[in-house]
Amino acid sequence: MKIAIIGSGTMGSGIAQVAATAGCEVKIYDTNLDALAKSKSNLENTLSKLVEKAKIDEHEKSRIENNISYAHTLGELSHSDLVIEAIIENMEIKRKLFSELENYVSPETILASNTSSLSIASIAASCQKPERVIGIHFFNPAPLMQLVEVIPAVQTSEEVLQKSVQIISDWKKVVAVAKDTPGFIVNRVARPFYSESLRIYDEGVADFATIDWALKIIGNFKMGPFELMDMIGHDVNYIVTETVFTAFYFDPKFKPSFTQKRLLEAGFLGRKSGRGFYNYNQELPAPTEDTVLAKTIFERVIVMLINEAADTLFLNIASAKDIDNAMTKGVNYPKGLLAWADELGINWCVEKLDELYNEYHEDRYRCSPILRRMNRENKSFY
Repeated sequence: MKIAIIGSGTMGSGIAQVAATAGCEVKIYDTNLDALAKSKSNLENTLSKLVEKAKIDEHEKSRIENNISYAHTLGELSHSDLVIEAIIENMEIKRKLFSELENYVSPETILASNTSSLSIASIAASCQKPERVIGIHFFNPAPLMQLVEVIPAVQTSEEVLQKSVQIISDWKKVVAVAKDTPGFIVNRVARPFYSESLRIYDEGVADFATIDWALKIIGNFKMGPFELMDMIGHDVNYIVTETVFTAFYFDPKFKPSFTQKRLLEAGFLGRKSGRGFYNYNQELPAPTEDTVLAKTIFERVIVMLINEAADTLFLNIASAKDIDNAMTKGVNYPKGLLAWADELGINWCVEKLDELYNEYHEDRYRCSPILRRMNRENKSFY
């Protein structure tokens, strides 16, 4: 199968490695020749490290490298079966690219966007054959992360959806099919991990280090929310939050935090700039190791995550299995959130959400109707 990747950055190069490893003939296209050269060099280094760790041998390294070539013009992508765009998250630029692509590829070529939150329907509308457009969203780093969200637009044909799911499954990835709504599954469901933690900080309940410690110690998350946001970068994480908030007509449960906005405005982007929630040029602060406080923090964040996962199911964004797979395989959560809800008890979830709503009287704490219904009928997700 012939695959074209548009964009030679970290994500584009990672997707190319995945496809080439699976035996596809891959072309990476970029307008920036220096970026293409860097992509080739980075791939060489990545594969060499895998050889050093005995994950692959020299023959496999050569096979993967020989499956990848580098294109300087869109015309070189004309024989592609599938094109995956992995460029800047800008709708106008993506629409222009997809419209132009149709001048070069065959009518049967599937055109996919790796966007993490933009409307696939809007991208598809820029094409003469919108039925061939779909979202195929990988997670970073693409070679390591198991999950891929596949997002059909309202225009996408059933044939293109099935073909796309089959291709990604053949690449040994876990596929989660999601409705074309802002943030899809992961970037929607994960928002409370950041936003509720920020709210807890803004209220003065605990500092960054203590909130991070609480979610790692009690919840077994691999990273705390502030560590994770600093690693992702506020120029990425805050913008996704703002985009989802705007796209959902300013639903208060997705409301961004001024604390994070001010860091972005100051240029404190996280690890990449040396300072974010933490200052990485000095010793990091120690948490307040209060297990009672930690339990309070964990319960507040986890119930908000569960509520969002439940709402995602309630609104038919994805199946329960795909939602839980998305969070465990896409962002390494220790458990699927719906399975976690069963474990904690649906009744406990409803009572905790009502407790928060009664305290704040804010719509962000409204309990998902599916949780109320399940509690009334004494049901569980699994």
